[in-house]
Amino acid sequence: MSNKNLVLHTNLSSKISFSNVSPRYYKPTNAVDRSALTCFEKIPTEIFETAQDGVNQIADELEKLIKSRQSKRLNCVIGLGASSTLRPLFSELIRRHDEKGLSFRNVVIVNLYEYYPLNAKYPRSAFANINDLFISHVDIAPENILTFDGTIEQSDLYEYCAKYEQNIRDLGGLDVTLLSIGREGNIAMNEPGSTLSSVTRLILINSLSRQEAAKNIGVNNLPPCSLTVGISTILSSKRICLMAWSEEKAAIIKETVEGKITDALPASFLQTHNNCQVYIELGTSANLTRIQRPWLVTNCDWNDKLVRSAIVWLCQKLDKPILKLTNKDYNENGLGELLALYGSAYQANIKIFNDLQHTITGWPGGKPNADDTYRPERANPFPKRVIVFSPHPDDDVISMGGTLRRLVQQGHDVHVAYETSGNIAVGYEEVVRFMHFINGFNQLFDNNSNETIKDKYAEIKKFLEKKQSGDMDSQDILTIKGLIRRGEARTACTFNGVPLSHCHFLDLPFYETGRIEKNPLGEKDVEIVRQILQEVKPHQIFVAGDLADPHGTHRVCTDAVLAALDLEKQSGAEWLNECRVWMYRGAWAEWEIENIEMCVPLSPEELKEKRNSILKHQSQMESAPFLGNDERLFWQRSEDRNRGTALLYDHLGLACYEAMEAFVKYKI
Repeated sequence: MSNKNLVLHTNLSSKISFSNVSPRYYKPTNAVDRSALTCFEKIPTEIFETAQDGVNQIADELEKLIKSRQSKRLNCVIGLGASSTLRPLFSELIRRHDEKGLSFRNVVIVNLYEYYPLNAKYPRSAFANINDLFISHVDIAPENILTFDGTIEQSDLYEYCAKYEQNIRDLGGLDVTLLSIGREGNIAMNEPGSTLSSVTRLILINSLSRQEAAKNIGVNNLPPCSLTVGISTILSSKRICLMAWSEEKAAIIKETVEGKITDALPASFLQTHNNCQVYIELGTSANLTRIQRPWLVTNCDWNDKLVRSAIVWLCQKLDKPILKLTNKDYNENGLGELLALYGSAYQANIKIFNDLQHTITGWPGGKPNADDTYRPERANPFPKRVIVFSPHPDDDVISMGGTLRRLVQQGHDVHVAYETSGNIAVGYEEVVRFMHFINGFNQLFDNNSNETIKDKYAEIKKFLEKKQSGDMDSQDILTIKGLIRRGEARTACTFNGVPLSHCHFLDLPFYETGRIEKNPLGEKDVEIVRQILQEVKPHQIFVAGDLADPHGTHRVCTDAVLAALDLEKQSGAEWLNECRVWMYRGAWAEWEIENIEMCVPLSPEELKEKRNSILKHQSQMESAPFLGNDERLFWQRSEDRNRGTALLYDHLGLACYEAMEAFVKYKI
């Protein structure tokens, strides 16, 4: 098949489903089933198979309301913010405007928050994002826009905020408020601690919100505060739509929908509104009781993963290993169906015990000349050609450093492909230290005769002295940062026995913006990945499976690999017939035990070697900008997760190891 006939799919990660959720749990066919399924939910919640399905339903509701108000010659007042969650909805509304003639002439937009202060140092406003993504593409009149003035004098803020509240009341109040949710349950920049009675005010943006906002305008461009409409203002809206379209929001959605009302989680106040709806897709619904623990609310459509999940849950609840569960344990905890399915607790126990036991292997590349019937990897071919795709130049060792080292030691032909340069994650002190070394080396061994080095050193030093917050790095600085990370990655590869000829730096173009915000994945990115696949023709591929990473790069990098594999499949590449793809996690989360298909044990010595390989990435220790609110360093997080997985296997009555790295298979 020629390349021109191939179809590029750049969003295949969105189609990954780990749980095979029965539609009966999220698409109840009658009111009785819905009442039972949602008995733990305190806000009406709609779950969709894809984000676009949810967006379409919200857009249908808005279109109907806008047209109804138009027919009565009334305005439709919509409150919204600049969150990236709203982008798919903006795109759908623009499409309806362009293709179906949907008019927004009677729509009044109320901006829910604006960064403060806006000045020469912090020029980029939240409203500018809303305007670029939505307002400038439709027929909303300028006089129908109510937004904040981020340049107002601080001494005038109290009166200004009171006036903003009055302006909303003068409009007749908010007809619809469109909300996204932050990872701490913040809505419209109302941070944890915001009260039920809060009104429009100035609020300090916390560090986690700054990280999330960085996806839109870059963390260095973000002012320290925000002018924000309050919780009481939001709750005065006639209709509220809260939406979330990514699995990274699954935990906070559960707390919001099923948890207690508390000012530590501002979104929980939405439980008090009589016309609020939550719109999420399946990945975001993963922690809701009806999805995660359906046996607590209904009879189940049992499959192997759900059975494993239920029995592990029962073990944890009762603090018992699998083989000690009794018929009484099952009956008293809503799992009597499994007794009917398997005949007895013993039969159910032994089935899941064996399933989990078979995930454990000390041979992640397959054990040669061994019966592989119950092993997660094939014995042959041996040795295997292996590619480990690492989104940043340290994710390989953070997430699967023990497995990587073992693959090398067991004789496999291991390649590591670093997909991005990781240059924005290097602090300026590292650049200065690197330049000091180069300049000092020049003075000591080249008698200071290399004018290029001296000039470049002076130029970069001057640039850094004058650099203001929000200024983009020069290309020279980005190059130096990239070199620093390359050097660290090479050192770690050498430490783990990977030949430098097998250490590949792909520098995918989508990443090279010099900003936090990246470009969309494109054909050039995918073609670079495809070339290395065609060159190596691997039997095993390892890719990042933590698709909810806070900066989004892991998902894009995995999409690049999956898109390249899909193109190879379309072209009929024969090497794919012998290839398996394994997904790792570890940098931000770990696999749920019901999903684990391969678990590689690590001894205390191997865990120490893994730590040492992570420590080769010195620029990513204390100074790394993406450590977040978790104060543990990356090696500490990794060890804690690996030990946690091993402890879970131990408590279930399986083998007891120091640590374990877990993997899930991706079906090509």
